[in-house]
Amino acid sequence: MDNPGQPDFTNTDMLGSFQKSEKMVLALLDSATQAIISTDRTGRIVLTNRRAHEMFGYSQDELLGEKIEILLPDSKRASHRGDREDYFQRPRIRPMGIGVDLAGRRKDGKEFPVEVSLSYLEMPEGVFAIAFVSDISQRKQLEDQLMHAQKMEAVGRLAGGVAHDFNNMLTVISGYNRMILDELSPLDPLRGYAEEILKAADRAGALTNQLLAFSRRQIMKPRVINVNAVIEQTEKMLRRLIGEDIQLEFGLKQESGNIRADPGHVEQAIMNLAVNARDAMPLGGRLTLETANTQLDENYAKTHMGVVPGEFVMIAVSDTGIGMDAETKRRIFEPFFTTKEKGKGTGLGLATVYGIVKQAGGDIWVYSEPGRGTTFKLYFPRVTEAITDAPAAERESPQGRNETILVVEDEKAVRDLTVRMLQRLGYSVLIASGGAEAIEISGSHPQRIALLLTDVVMPNMSGRQLADVLTVTRPDMKVIYLSGYTENTVIHHGVLDAGIEFLPKPFSREVLAKKIRDVLAK
Repeated sequence: MDNPGQPDFTNTDMLGSFQKSEKMVLALLDSATQAIISTDRTGRIVLTNRRAHEMFGYSQDELLGEKIEILLPDSKRASHRGDREDYFQRPRIRPMGIGVDLAGRRKDGKEFPVEVSLSYLEMPEGVFAIAFVSDISQRKQLEDQLMHAQKMEAVGRLAGGVAHDFNNMLTVISGYNRMILDELSPLDPLRGYAEEILKAADRAGALTNQLLAFSRRQIMKPRVINVNAVIEQTEKMLRRLIGEDIQLEFGLKQESGNIRADPGHVEQAIMNLAVNARDAMPLGGRLTLETANTQLDENYAKTHMGVVPGEFVMIAVSDTGIGMDAETKRRIFEPFFTTKEKGKGTGLGLATVYGIVKQAGGDIWVYSEPGRGTTFKLYFPRVTEAITDAPAAERESPQGRNETILVVEDEKAVRDLTVRMLQRLGYSVLIASGGAEAIEISGSHPQRIALLLTDVVMPNMSGRQLADVLTVTRPDMKVIYLSGYTENTVIHHGVLDAGIEFLPKPFSREVLAKKIRDVLAK
């Protein structure tokens, strides 16, 4: 043929039939986005287009004259011969691969998912089958990501709901246990039991925080930070964490930009990844932390669901450990999934990292092979604003000064505990189980109410709605919201509305005391 870059017909008679429209046919073949392959009744390939060569990795000369089975996985070749013979007995237009899994095989042996549409052409020389082949690898990848994201979202909603209810119970357990400890002498034999209960409650509280992080319902206090500075602050802790048999290396690009995130959450993500890396290197190895500015473009976004193209700052955490196979890698961000032996992990470490990154508007990707280590890449949206100063440390607060606090909480156990805490702290307390009762109490109370302490999520009227009503007649009354859940009227995607004072459950008497004094002092 005059132009070796164009597809060819090996059957001379077939070529003659297209002689008058050869240029048009060749142009159509080469412009097609699908691989087009034609075979005769024996399965011999007689026609290919440019996309077929690109898709399967063979040149035109390598394909023409070969049996079509060369483009199929080894496991499918024997059965395909029978299917081919059946097709030529009853030629028909037939879409394939819809609802079933079909695969092609490239020259290098790699298999990939395909969809195939079959047609046929009757010529004087006989019937020729024509296959239109689409590589659906990208679509399959996105479908898998979508299914995984939907599963993670469903588990996240469940985890967030469980954490909300559990936080209410933990508030009561921890609060009353603290009161018991206040009454017990240091020499009392029961004190040891009470202290163990408190430790268990604290551990349970940490687990609920991890669940909230995974489900992206953890309360964030975002500010503009530099990732290099955050990592440098964790260096001493990281060295203690990984031990002396693991070498710690840094590759922090000085020009790495700023991000808007909760610095405590970023530190938590790095620590969790470091712990995971340490456990993957029981005989020692190397842990490397790197940072860099990067751009996630349209091509990346097409294969990573939920990513908006733009400028990002990358944190990469790499180890030289045992690595992971494909099935393990697919499940690592699921809560409670762990490859560690029983009692060695909760399965929430990587789930927490996933939630932290996603809640900050970023993306996380992992590269790993068995025996070749693992690299986690965390991408956070880059911002141009200057670094925000860290808030001042909380100061010690005195007891109450007999100010009046209106407590509104629909959970009786939490309400009773909160009232007792406040009374011990030296406050006068008004008590309501819901919005309507709180409005009635406020209307009949002639003295000043210094603070409204209200749960956010309550039947009939939310804490935010109640505050909006009461502050009309009491504009100087301060408000603190309580909740164990972060999808409500004062928090959106884990970020507090401007000017909102919030105390997450569970809370201790000390934390409650500091929060109240801080708010009343403003």
